[in-house]
Amino acid sequence: MKRIDLIIAGLLLMGATACKKDFIELTPVDAYTVDNFYTTEAQFQSAIVAAYAPLRDVLVNDYFTSEMHSDNTIYQPYADQGTAYVQRRNIADFTNTSTNAYANATWQHSYTGISRCNAIIESLPLLKTISSDSVRKSIDGQAKFLRALNYYKLVQLYGALPLFLKVITKADDAFIPRTGVDSIYQQIIVDTKEAIDELALPKFTQSGIATKGAATMLLADVYAQQKRWSEVEALLNTLPAMGYSLYANYGDAFLPANNTGKESLFAIQFLGGTATGTTPNVTTLHFIPRSKNTVLLTGVDKLDNTGSGGWNTPSSDLIASFEPGDARLDSSIGIIEGTYDGSYYMTYSAVKSIVNYKPAAGKIGIPYIKKYLHSPLPASTGSSDDFPIYRYSEALLLLAEALNEQGKSAAALVPLNKVRTRAGLAATTTTDQTQLKNIIWHERRVELAFENHRWEDLLRSGKTNALAVINAFGVKIRQELSYLPSDSHVVNEHNLLFPIPQGDLDLNKLLTPNP
Repeated sequence: MKRIDLIIAGLLLMGATACKKDFIELTPVDAYTVDNFYTTEAQFQSAIVAAYAPLRDVLVNDYFTSEMHSDNTIYQPYADQGTAYVQRRNIADFTNTSTNAYANATWQHSYTGISRCNAIIESLPLLKTISSDSVRKSIDGQAKFLRALNYYKLVQLYGALPLFLKVITKADDAFIPRTGVDSIYQQIIVDTKEAIDELALPKFTQSGIATKGAATMLLADVYAQQKRWSEVEALLNTLPAMGYSLYANYGDAFLPANNTGKESLFAIQFLGGTATGTTPNVTTLHFIPRSKNTVLLTGVDKLDNTGSGGWNTPSSDLIASFEPGDARLDSSIGIIEGTYDGSYYMTYSAVKSIVNYKPAAGKIGIPYIKKYLHSPLPASTGSSDDFPIYRYSEALLLLAEALNEQGKSAAALVPLNKVRTRAGLAATTTTDQTQLKNIIWHERRVELAFENHRWEDLLRSGKTNALAVINAFGVKIRQELSYLPSDSHVVNEHNLLFPIPQGDLDLNKLLTPNP
């Protein structure tokens, strides 16, 4: 079993907060005190495992706030226009409000992870008996990495945030104002630097816990936000010596057997099945069209996903952006062919390659995310596919960007072309800085498609560009899909940040909303 899959003690610990909905309840006093839990090394080991768990909860909603909140993916129509469907659709359409439960879930689950990390970091110095100093450093480094990762997700989506670094012991401590973006980033940098110092080098195959390589990549990513390009370069140049490299074939990076291999810098861990302790990846069933029998894709007869599927469908705009001969297209996206009924449930009839696809007579072909779907699934509950947060190919593309931004365009071709040639494409030769910048951004889109980076990448590319891309995409996609509302993908500057959840604004009068 994977190291990071939840053990029973971790499940008990996370149960105290798993169903809480308001921010004040994300740090319950009875769950995190020195006196009643954090007293032995075994308890700290259980606690750090539990600190990883909210990443899975974030993931279930993250594709709505990243891939679907961009030009990469769309949603399928559905006869059931209930609240759950409408609120998810609104995130994709850029019409979500501060009461949207699915957008707000990212905030809630991220703060759950932060609160667990705070409890560990604050309590760890009080632990007197521990097997070794390296164990203490590992626990502290993991907690600081996870706290930084959660805050990094939040600050990109929401801007200024309440910054909690201590365990909340009374209600008044929960009511604090937002801390500025620069200060949030500074805390992320402090945590990540300490994590780099404390975490161990990766051992392949990896166990799933955070490593020095994961923290190095996170810090490089943060520095890229701040355009500290020489520091990005220095950090990323340390990764090859840690053992990271690309698989020969793009698709191999996503095979369950390789999820913790040499290309993985950090991933959210899953273990499919129905036995006690398994943690299946349910998004596999979200990313394919709704059907009463998904056996052609899942390998599980009569597996019905009519209540959960139809989301994160690759957009025609993304599909068209792949260059001819790019092996990543066929590895990332497939076609399921069939017919729809009046409820928008699809009867699958054939699985087809997307390359040069033409639908059979009387059939419709729907693209689906292929890179995380490995049939047969171990059970009807989901897959064992881990979800990548950082891969080595992203490190190469970020290194190429850092070099190019410093005027080292010829040097930038080396990491860039490692990614391109692996995909079966010709090496880029231009050293024009502007042209190369556009090529690198394009490579990020197709290389990292469906890995929940696209919205954040658009933000990092600049407000003007992000707005222009989404508005242009909106014009095209509304013409293509008649079921989209007229205000879908019509954005201005206020859409660049998600609304602060209304429940938190109501509870904490010191919070201010985003525009």
